[in-house]
Amino acid sequence: MQSPGREAASQWVQRWSHLVTTHGTVLDVACGYGRHMRWFAGRGHPVVGVDRARDAIDALADLVTLGRAQMVQADIEDGPWPFMNGAQPRQFDAVVVTNYLWRPLLPTIIQSLAPAGVLLYETFASGNGTVGKPSRPDFLLANGALLRVCSGLRIVAYEDGYCEHPSRFVQRVAAVRIDQAAETCATVTPLRFAL
Repeated sequence: MQSPGREAASQWVQRWSHLVTTHGTVLDVACGYGRHMRWFAGRGHPVVGVDRARDAIDALADLVTLGRAQMVQADIEDGPWPFMNGAQPRQFDAVVVTNYLWRPLLPTIIQSLAPAGVLLYETFASGNGTVGKPSRPDFLLANGALLRVCSGLRIVAYEDGYCEHPSRFVQRVAAVRIDQAAETCATVTPLRFAL
């Protein structure tokens, strides 16, 4: 059995991580033991993680010591967003969220994307209660919920369905924040997002 944080990154995150600009800074929200932070740090990205659990923070001490990661211990559900620049959230080249849902935080997550920033979000969806935990509706996304959250972003990929091994219902999105100038230029030269 692998130690926490050393297991493979989510296949969704692996598949779409090429969308993140080279050496772009990646924020991992509710990072846990940091499997996605390790994935991106291993590809040359500066990484920032936030989690409320001290043991999660401690598990990433090696990355912090090497200067490859910044860790913030914070309760992002009952406390303020720890990445504020004045009245606005700090922006990142990518924001990764997996197996976590706190609906009041969703607008802040979107605002935390820099222009051309990538959102990689994957969490549990309606129906999951029939196969396991989580089962409370508070922790499950309704059909199309991530599409609505990302309505101002360019959706590159989206899935909402059932997966096996382990059995679960998931919803996931890979989306990019496109600024107006890039969108205007795209009418001449279309933006290309490799699938």
